[in-house]
Amino acid sequence: MIDTQKFAKNPPEQPSGEGALQPGSVLQGRYRITGVIGVGGMGSVYQARDLRFPNVVRHVAVKEMLNLTTDQSMREMTLRTFERESDMLASLSHPAVPEIYDYFSSKDRAYLVMEYINGRDLEAIVNSMGDFLPVETVLQWALELCDVLGYLHLHEPEPIIFRDVKPSNIMIDQHGRLRLVDFGIAKTFQVGQKGTMIGTEGYSAPEQYRGEASPSSDVYGIGATMHHILTRRDPRLEPPFTFADRPIQEINPRVPAGFEAVIMRALSFDPTERYTNAAEMKEELDKLTRPGLNGQPVGLAGEKAESMADWGPVGTGATVVWRFQCEDEVRSSPVVHRGTLYVGAYDNNLYAINTADGSFRWKYPTDEGISSSPAVAGEENLVLFGSLDHLLYAVDLRGGQLSWTVPTQGPVQSSPSIAHGHVFFGSDDGNLYAVRLSTGRVQWKWAGGSPIRSRPLVTGELIIIGLESGEVIGLDLSGQVVWRFKAKRAVTSSPTAHEGLVFFGSLDWHVYALDIDRGWKVWTHRTNKPVVSSPAHGEDKIFVGSVDGSMYGIDAGSGKERWRFETEGQITSSPAYAGGAVYFGGIDGKVYSLEAKSGRLRWSFETNGPVPSSPTVVDDVVYIGSMDRCIYALKA
Repeated sequence: MIDTQKFAKNPPEQPSGEGALQPGSVLQGRYRITGVIGVGGMGSVYQARDLRFPNVVRHVAVKEMLNLTTDQSMREMTLRTFERESDMLASLSHPAVPEIYDYFSSKDRAYLVMEYINGRDLEAIVNSMGDFLPVETVLQWALELCDVLGYLHLHEPEPIIFRDVKPSNIMIDQHGRLRLVDFGIAKTFQVGQKGTMIGTEGYSAPEQYRGEASPSSDVYGIGATMHHILTRRDPRLEPPFTFADRPIQEINPRVPAGFEAVIMRALSFDPTERYTNAAEMKEELDKLTRPGLNGQPVGLAGEKAESMADWGPVGTGATVVWRFQCEDEVRSSPVVHRGTLYVGAYDNNLYAINTADGSFRWKYPTDEGISSSPAVAGEENLVLFGSLDHLLYAVDLRGGQLSWTVPTQGPVQSSPSIAHGHVFFGSDDGNLYAVRLSTGRVQWKWAGGSPIRSRPLVTGELIIIGLESGEVIGLDLSGQVVWRFKAKRAVTSSPTAHEGLVFFGSLDWHVYALDIDRGWKVWTHRTNKPVVSSPAHGEDKIFVGSVDGSMYGIDAGSGKERWRFETEGQITSSPAYAGGAVYFGGIDGKVYSLEAKSGRLRWSFETNGPVPSSPTVVDDVVYIGSMDRCIYALKA
């Protein structure tokens, strides 16, 4: 099977033979051939223009499969294989998997029409570089590759094994996103099933030479691919299974020991010594990106992260009103009510702090960390918040005494919303809870079947909630479903509403606007990485951050990008809009203030750790937490 959708510096070989498509040819009265992407023994891949869109140039990739054999059984088998690839791709929904648009056959050829990917494959990128690629870039590619292969390995009803993981089957598109191509030999996994040796020598696991393959075989391919990229040593030119003879750090000293250790485990000769699947490998790689106390990713530091010794002012461009130090990192976002700030920390405490001077009032201890942001029910004198200990807490505002709790069957990472005398919140147990504020009694719960980590939006007669399954649900106040919408990946972002539309982000790299009454999609805006940040509205724009490191200003009515501000790290903090400015935190350790109209920087303030916390702005003061264990009050 040919490699699909490749981009190379040199023009691709031209298809030859009777019936080869020429530029200008039109298939199905819809797809006009404009060029050749690649050529293989079984057919070619063409670039084409979709004529159904006359006012815009929409390119697609047309994969052609020749079926010239005179043996009828072979013809049927070849066609079934091609149809299987088409059906498999059509069943998948992941940002790194090309979308399928059409499938048809004509005489002795079959065609698969799919998303056109403009970019270069990793082999071409490595070959074009005169030096080693940045380790941070390769680690990000490894995470994205494990993410898509982990999705395949956990596919229902049966896992899918790619079976040919190598640099030339991995593309980096024009936006810097990793895309997996050429599913021609991918297949569903059945324990004990054998087949012919399929894959590429040097990248294929030892068991594939015996006709056996499992998700751990793809893990080996990931390891071989990363070894090649980091060392610039092509495994096809080396004796098979000799990666241990070429330690990565001896060839490329820039690679940290932790990263090398993950790759070498993936390259174990014995499948039982590797990671079981790509999702398990991704968990280990994720640990390398977790920041130490100085904000530097532990796995890339090359040595143990330094402890923070200097607690002096480190901000520039902003005035610090006060700073309060907790005992552990602060990821929760603060809320202010009547001169008191309430915020949770990973030291298992909810803190109450005087906003005037940052002095301590009281704290309430839980059994585990608090990532949920609190909500205040002023008339009941309650502050409500969730904890990783599976409880929602209601604590008296005045002295920090417990009023009641609601137990769930999972961590409570969803922030609560208060409306109509009730508190609404989600849990990792997959339920949305409606609880009476006065009694702590559960009025109803709705089973979503997937963890709920977003904050419920309660507007009018609707409750709108995002699920980790990718669903966004509109329910009435009795907990009955009014409408459903399905994104391609998890919706951790909390929805917000404005003028009949509801806005939210997804891990599928999109920001969505839906009709709030019916759940119909009005527009989408694609970012360059997943969106965890929750949108804010102001000046007819939607402001939202992305893991790609950018804060976006998007026209609320059309979804068109008005401006983009780039930081030096991921953005998971949700922005706040106040007084013509947008405020948010960055994983680069900074708090930012931008002009809402233009996206220009007003000021930034550097903390001693990443800032996933979201700000609240009250009386021209910005309150925000940091993983440096501090809560900051900054002049807006």
